[in-house]
Amino acid sequence: MNLNFFFEVLIGGLLSGIMYALVALGFVLIYKASGVFNFAQGSMVFFAALTCVSLTELGLPLWAAILVSIGVMALLGLAIERIVLRPLVNQPEISLFMATIGLTFFIEGMAQLMWGSDVKRLDLGIEDVPMESMMNTFNIVISRFDVTAAAICALLVTGLALFFSRTKVGRALRAVADDHQAALAVGIPLQQIWGIVWGVAGFVALVAGLLWGSRNGVQFSLSFVALKALPVLILGGFTSVPGAIIGGLIIGASEKLAEVYIGPFVGGGIEGWFPYVLALGFLLVRPEGLFGEKIIRRI
Repeated sequence: MNLNFFFEVLIGGLLSGIMYALVALGFVLIYKASGVFNFAQGSMVFFAALTCVSLTELGLPLWAAILVSIGVMALLGLAIERIVLRPLVNQPEISLFMATIGLTFFIEGMAQLMWGSDVKRLDLGIEDVPMESMMNTFNIVISRFDVTAAAICALLVTGLALFFSRTKVGRALRAVADDHQAALAVGIPLQQIWGIVWGVAGFVALVAGLLWGSRNGVQFSLSFVALKALPVLILGGFTSVPGAIIGGLIIGASEKLAEVYIGPFVGGGIEGWFPYVLALGFLLVRPEGLFGEKIIRRI
C-alpha cells in the first residue's frame, strides 16, 4: 500500500470532517438548549449562502455582504425561535420536529423566491490548488482551500466550545439543557437563552454555507449537506460539542477511505451512503453516541 497516498486520502477526509462538524454543531446547540432537532438547519445553510452571494451580485463587496448576511441569519434564527418555537413550548417532541420540517420547505422556497434558483458561483478568494510545501516535503497533495476551510471551522468550533463552557451564557445553556423548569426556578431567562442559541445557529449556518458554497457552488443541494451531519450526531451524541468534532473527523475520514479502498470492490460511489451504514452499526452498539449521556429508565 502506498503510504503517501493513504495519508493524502486520510488528511483530506479529516479536513472534510471538520467542516461536517461545523454543520453538526448547529444541531447540537439547538438540541442542547431546547430539546428540538432542527431539521431546518440544512435549509438555513442554503439560505445563508444564497443570500450572501446574491448580495455580491447586487454590487456589495464580499465583506459587506457577509456582514449583512450575519445580521440576516441572526434575525432569521431569532424569528424562528419567537414565531415557531416559543408557541410550541411543552408540546410533544414530534410536534416540534414536524414544525422544523415545515420550516425547511418554507425557508428553501423563500430563498429561491427572493434570489432565484440558478446555481451561483461564490468566490471567497481562497485558491483550490495543491499546497507546495506538502508536495515538496511529504509528496502529499493537499488542497489549500481544504486546509484553510478546515482551519476556519476549527477556530469557530473551538471558540464556540469555549464560549459555551466558560461564560455565563454557556453555564446558563447547560442549566437549560439539564432541566427547563429548574433553570426558570433559579432565574435563568429561558426565552433569552433560546434566542441567543438560535441566533448563533444562524451564524454557524452562514459560515458553513459560505465554505460549502465556495467549494460546490451555491445551489439547492447545499440543503443536503446537513444530512451528512446526522451520522456525525449519531456517533458523537446529540448534546455534545466535543462529540460533534470527533464524530465529524470519524465520518470524514471513513467515507474517503471507504470510497478509495472499498469502493472499487462494490462498484464505487459508496462515499455518499457509507457514513449512514457506519452510523446504523454504531446505533446497535451505543445508541446514545460516544459522548452522549446514557439514558436509564426505571420499569
